[in-house]
Amino acid sequence: MKKITWALAATAMTLAITVGTVQASTKEEVQKRGVLNCGVSTGLPGFSIADEKGVWAGIDVDGCKAVASAVLGDATKIKYVPLNAKERFTALQSGEIDVLVRGTTWTLTRDSSLGLNFAGVNYYDGQGFLVSKKLGVKSALELGGAAVCIQSGTTSEMNLADYFTENNMKYEAVVFDTHDATLKAFENGRCDVLTSDQSQLYGLRTHLPNPGEAFVLPEVISKEPLGPVVRQGDDAWLNIVKWTFNAMIEAEELGLTSANVDAMKADSNSPSVRRLVGLEGIAGKGLGLSDDWAYQIIKQVGNYGEVFERNVGTGSPLNISRGLNALWSKGGIMYAPPLR
Repeated sequence: MKKITWALAATAMTLAITVGTVQASTKEEVQKRGVLNCGVSTGLPGFSIADEKGVWAGIDVDGCKAVASAVLGDATKIKYVPLNAKERFTALQSGEIDVLVRGTTWTLTRDSSLGLNFAGVNYYDGQGFLVSKKLGVKSALELGGAAVCIQSGTTSEMNLADYFTENNMKYEAVVFDTHDATLKAFENGRCDVLTSDQSQLYGLRTHLPNPGEAFVLPEVISKEPLGPVVRQGDDAWLNIVKWTFNAMIEAEELGLTSANVDAMKADSNSPSVRRLVGLEGIAGKGLGLSDDWAYQIIKQVGNYGEVFERNVGTGSPLNISRGLNALWSKGGIMYAPPLR
């Protein structure tokens, strides 16, 4: 019994030492390297996509920039690592990337069995269906017997099976590894329907030769809270990524933008504003960052509303309304814990 007890104690001590070592490693490694390795999608309009010059843009890309701004003080110090759905978790687990910001749904299985932690939600989404107007349907309940294009390695596969089972309908799954392959199959008529998160459907639709000939059905068949992911065992890094995204939400609520943050920092008497920009309170001490970490995010990237509108909002090609992604004070559910 004593031998077993000592063996367990030794194992626990080894694990504690290992975790303690890991906890300090990611931030230090990123700062030593001088570059953030950020996992993104292989190309999804509005979220993460590179232009012909290799310049990346999108909500998820701005998430990468925000973390780099907080940790390195420079939103340009990023290596973007394009990953498909099957590759993304392995890349994070292996240390190839420091953070995954790639339209990834927060689920129980992913949170409890992959050795990963979700650091919050940067977009509340839900799965839907993209159909051609020629199909002549107005509801997902009319899709019985349809061939459905879907990307492998996503939560969409189980959601699709559940929805058709619950509604006593049959379907044929046509599975591909990437968004591009899935869209191409839909375009070429290999399937009647394309299913994915609604935000992705709006983005993919813009790549069709005639976007006006396809539309998204009204049904939303799942909850898809999308957010940044980090490895477990590194609480310091988890906190940095978590509060990076919270800072952008808080900035929008307080009215701080990339254009006015300097003036607000210089003139505002609001304790909330002064805490956010690092003039009062614990500033950067709690995260092990410089006092102006949140100021750098706002100045270089913007608040959450700015990020949303320029990438997917009503003024963008995707033309998506804020909906659930509006601030809690404006009809949505976007809410940051107090920065104090």
